Amino acid sequence: MRKTHAKGVRQVRQREPALPHPSTVLPKGALTHQLIAQHCFVLPASIAIITIDMTDFIRKRVVVTGVGALTPIGNTPAEYWEGLISGRNGIGEITLFDASRHDCRIAGEVKNFDPHEYMERKEAKRMDRFAQFGVSAASQAVADAQLVINDLNAEQIGVIIGSGVGGIKVLEDQQTIYLNRGPDRCSPFMIPMMIANMAAGLTAIHTGAKGPNSCSVTACAAGSNAIGEAFRLIQGGYAQAMICGGCEAAITPLSLAGFASARTLSTRNNDPAHASRPFDKDRDGFVMGEGAGILILEELQHALSRKARIYAEIIGYGMTCDAYHMTSPVPGGEGAARAIQLALKDAGILPEQVSYINAHGTSTPVNDPTETAAMRKALGEYAYKIAVSSTKSMTGHLLGGSGGIEAVATVLAIANDRIPPTINLENPDPECDLDYVPNTSREAKVEVALSNSFGFGGHNVTLAFKKYV
Repeated sequence: MRKTHAKGVRQVRQREPALPHPSTVLPKGALTHQLIAQHCFVLPASIAIITIDMTDFIRKRVVVTGVGALTPIGNTPAEYWEGLISGRNGIGEITLFDASRHDCRIAGEVKNFDPHEYMERKEAKRMDRFAQFGVSAASQAVADAQLVINDLNAEQIGVIIGSGVGGIKVLEDQQTIYLNRGPDRCSPFMIPMMIANMAAGLTAIHTGAKGPNSCSVTACAAGSNAIGEAFRLIQGGYAQAMICGGCEAAITPLSLAGFASARTLSTRNNDPAHASRPFDKDRDGFVMGEGAGILILEELQHALSRKARIYAEIIGYGMTCDAYHMTSPVPGGEGAARAIQLALKDAGILPEQVSYINAHGTSTPVNDPTETAAMRKALGEYAYKIAVSSTKSMTGHLLGGSGGIEAVATVLAIANDRIPPTINLENPDPECDLDYVPNTSREAKVEVALSNSFGFGGHNVTLAFKKYV
């Protein structure tokens, strides 16, 4: 009871019971006169009674119906998968430019790539290499999914493609032109060729997809963020299908110099085939890679209605931030562990249901033990029973593109019941004590698989996939 005074008259007013919090989700028909009376809800006469249909809150199931891949070990998904299960090395001496002055002279380059297989020469000329990769891999994925995009469905099909660096080759080339020939000689296409969102924009133009369109730029987590956000859009009913993943083409003089200056790169120049060695005691840094990995995600009923082949179902997405350091992960992997736990919670699965983890596994002294600690923290003792591998041992680190090609690898592992190896694991680091599937691929039933991606800035992402049934 509360005492109040109005115009000198002492009055006693009944305290009005509080309304439910706006975030409270009530069952269908819950806000009825009967329930209001029962719980003594007092509503102003001007407020309408709302019936909430819980079907609006049921998350839609999302499946993978197409894949595309341009990588250092294969220029199609089939070539990429064959390279993964055979343990093919994709690292060699840099041929894209003269790297003789650099401390690091090795990388995972995409070989024999011809963009004109996927686009007109005029189009290709107006794209940086990273965007060529993104558009080409997206074309592969759309064709693989047999997804027809037309006026009837274009507004329900979107694109999210991440990139950590964007068009750095164009930026470097135009800077040289500016310094040597003056500002008037810079290309009018420099800015649109350079900006990181252009892979997503050009893919939409190339395919005709008019739905949600965006670009994640979260360093080495960008590709995985793109897939996770696309997953959310379909779950929420904002799209029927999404073209999503990551692409990168940062093997350039300036980019290489910057990473080398930060002491993140391997300098095993005389033995490039063994330079990328995640979880090995003799690792000395990561090896840069390039390429693109794209998934077609679809709402389940949409996929079934057109009799699409389904590779796997995406069931969880966890995202956190370390809030600790620009480039180093928080000691102990607390942020990464939370991302794994959130993905499991989102998927509604337990650690003992996980069959395989495609690790971030960069081959740097700091990442590998930190990620190992994160997996132990998130999964407990069961971490020792899960097969873990780093496909970066074969492809190198594609930065913003890594989440894309590693999601493709994870999905194909589920579809084929085979786990890619971690090659070059010859002298295991005692701090890295999980089952890393050393050197040889393994046949195994893969029911549920996770894919980890972590980026500069403290970005942590885990995606969860399962076999579709």
